[in-house]
Amino acid sequence: MGLRIVIAADPAGVDYKEAVKADLEADPRVEQVIDAGCAPGETPLYPSIAFPAATMIAQGQADRGIFFCGTGMGMAISANKVPGVRASTAHDSFSVERLIMSNDAHVLCLGQRVIGRELARRLASEFLGYTFDPASHSKANIDLIIEHEGRADSRAAH
Repeated sequence: MGLRIVIAADPAGVDYKEAVKADLEADPRVEQVIDAGCAPGETPLYPSIAFPAATMIAQGQADRGIFFCGTGMGMAISANKVPGVRASTAHDSFSVERLIMSNDAHVLCLGQRVIGRELARRLASEFLGYTFDPASHSKANIDLIIEHEGRADSRAAH
């Protein structure tokens, strides 16, 4: 079974989203590409795109996400506000590797105004190739993050 990838962008990242979407649709590792917006010509704010796209991951409707904006930062900050989702900007191969291998992240965020299109395409492809090893020493860090998030959720509910 292949990966289900949600792809999303605000107006500052929509060109790269369209290029990477085409790559993902042709990638044999990908079972489904879910386009969560925006489309060329639309002008939504990045949180209004990132929140529902990240929620798809949190609810199990997608396995991972690749989000774009001008820097990648706004989408990462927004996606991280969705409980159960870990997102980060990464603009080099080592960081993309560590995003999965050290952080078991769900979302790669890329900046259209920061890196070139071909690098964005390569990093998106690399992101799909890594799998977190739950036997790694990084698992303890992930467990602490999840535990803290659970405590924060229970405090917010009261």
